[in-house]
Amino acid sequence: MRQLDKVEIPIYNANMELQNNTRESIAQWLRSHGINPTHQRIEIGFALFENPQHPSADEILAMVNARHTETSKATVYNTLKLFVDKGMVRELIVDPNKVFYDPNTSAHHHFYDVATGELTDIPAAGVHIEGLPPLPPGAVTEGIDIVVRTRPA
Repeated sequence: MRQLDKVEIPIYNANMELQNNTRESIAQWLRSHGINPTHQRIEIGFALFENPQHPSADEILAMVNARHTETSKATVYNTLKLFVDKGMVRELIVDPNKVFYDPNTSAHHHFYDVATGELTDIPAAGVHIEGLPPLPPGAVTEGIDIVVRTRPA
């Protein structure tokens, strides 16, 4: 059996759903998911895709309010919940106190550096899972999310 810390997994930047990150493309993206593109929703979407990382809700709030100081924390949280519910972004819970949002909804996993808080994508093709328990009767697998927590040696 191989040690987890000795597994080599290639890192990549997955293709994003939005290629041209303009406010108009964000508005079209919202409409395509049945969401009314309000000014605040567009700005929150723009903050998510402007520099595709894995921001927290507070980081998104700060990015939005750096440009327009009119968005409340509740609006950011409610909009992110809407985006998650519509399958537009992924919510990453790396520990009970740290939630990040990933605009990359393609199948992939993450390395999480507990010292720096950095999240790095891992392609799903590089991860193989064996020995999952049988699903309960009538259930289907919706997805598997793997977060590999790392720290400096």
